[in-house]
Amino acid sequence: MDWVRTLQIRPGVTAIIGGGGKTSLLRTLGEELVKAGYKVLLCTTTKIFPFDGLPCVTETGTDALLVARAQGGLICAGMLLDNGKLTAPAAPMTQLEALFDYVLVEADGSAHLPLKAHAPHEPVIPAETAQTICVVGASGFAKPIREAAHRPELYARLAGAAETDLVTPGLAAAVLTAEKLHSRVLVNQAELAVPEAKELVGLLGCPAVAGSLKLGKIF
Repeated sequence: MDWVRTLQIRPGVTAIIGGGGKTSLLRTLGEELVKAGYKVLLCTTTKIFPFDGLPCVTETGTDALLVARAQGGLICAGMLLDNGKLTAPAAPMTQLEALFDYVLVEADGSAHLPLKAHAPHEPVIPAETAQTICVVGASGFAKPIREAAHRPELYARLAGAAETDLVTPGLAAAVLTAEKLHSRVLVNQAELAVPEAKELVGLLGCPAVAGSLKLGKIF
């Protein structure tokens, strides 16, 4: 599956927000781009665990980044916290963008839930971002908002619903439309709710696809 072409990922900085597969999308895009011969950096503006099996640069400055870039096409970088997670790299995003063909940034947290509403301080999208992909997890459909969404009270308010209401494509579309934070949308986990995932894509007024990162498939 060519996710880079499907999502029209351009060189420079791409921010990934939402829920239901952000980290998986970062790695999938990174691996595709490296196979095409590009140098790619995975990082965050929030907090993530380092990627298994990838070189991870936690030093300040650019020397370690240059060494890692020379040794492999796909690396991750960030400042290491006491809990083992990474936060944003020490180097400015402008430097990272100059060092790598693609910088893929996880710019959001969703507490492992498939849906997300954003507080005023979220998401943390770098100013250099060329595009923002919002991931929506189809596993949230037909579940109460309070179980499926991070920040359920805010999600319900944006959707014009109650926290006990079941998530529908219409409610999800209302939240995405109200927030207007994205360039395009990936409705991931679509194999779990194909009709609903397709319906949501049809309701959005922006480029969107329903697919499954797990299966490598577009529906």
